[in-house]
Amino acid sequence: MSEKLQGFIQAITEQQLNVISIRILQKGHLLAHWDRDTDQRRVQHSISKSFTCMAVGLALEEGLIHLDATLGDYFTYNHVPIAQDHLPSPRELKLRDLLRMSSGHDSPPLWADERASLTEKDWVKHYMSLPLDRMPGEQFTYSSGDTFMISAMLQAATGQTVKDYLTPRLFEPLGIHDVEWETSPLGVTLGCAGLWISNEELSRFGQLLLQKGLWEGTQLVPADWIREATSQQIETTGDGDWGKGYGYQFWMCSHDAYRADGAYGQLCIILPSREAVICINSEEDNIQGILDAVWDKVLPTCIQP
Repeated sequence: MSEKLQGFIQAITEQQLNVISIRILQKGHLLAHWDRDTDQRRVQHSISKSFTCMAVGLALEEGLIHLDATLGDYFTYNHVPIAQDHLPSPRELKLRDLLRMSSGHDSPPLWADERASLTEKDWVKHYMSLPLDRMPGEQFTYSSGDTFMISAMLQAATGQTVKDYLTPRLFEPLGIHDVEWETSPLGVTLGCAGLWISNEELSRFGQLLLQKGLWEGTQLVPADWIREATSQQIETTGDGDWGKGYGYQFWMCSHDAYRADGAYGQLCIILPSREAVICINSEEDNIQGILDAVWDKVLPTCIQP
């Protein structure tokens, strides 16, 4: 199954891109796959964010939350900064602003290093103690803290952690059992990171996205929500595929594609016009290098137009 991938394998070898696994599906069929060793469950880093986005769509459909819900609707802490200098209080941050990474922080809270060293165990309280630097909703700044707060809002709205909420609604129907997903010290699903699945299991998620939430005849996630989440909701200013815009916890790509991605080269790339899914696990900082190898070596040789 790896013959079609010789060009890709050669490219990543020459560029010393530490790719571990790649799987390519088109029209629901496995076209090609390659594993450097074995495809096992690995932490998917920020691909976790896109799973959290699915929980939002389900909670919206069930009427448990809405996109204009604010942090203040769910969390009532003292010592939260008040509105000042024409900037709102963190209490006023809306779910839709968190989804598109436009919360208004110049230095996004709750990065991995900060999470590891934070003495405050209530990460929601910590996030809400930080004043905003600019108006929310206007400028994209990538923030894992924003996604953690989405997870906390969902837990407050549904009465379940995001992991437990998604288990019967998404994971089990996809055949992804006994999922491990890391939590905060107070037991909130990280949401932004910490989900452990294999690349093959990730490819099932990709196929679900391609099928607009339909899986084996059952609509697991509303199709309209997947369309909205995977369409540009805010502009981005990065180079290459980082500058194509951002949806709700998904990146827009060149080649009429969109992707979920995680640090160190976890990728779930959806090409709707070609009915194709490309999933990759890596231990590699150069994500754009991997994407370029996909565009240059996988698209021309593996995937029918």
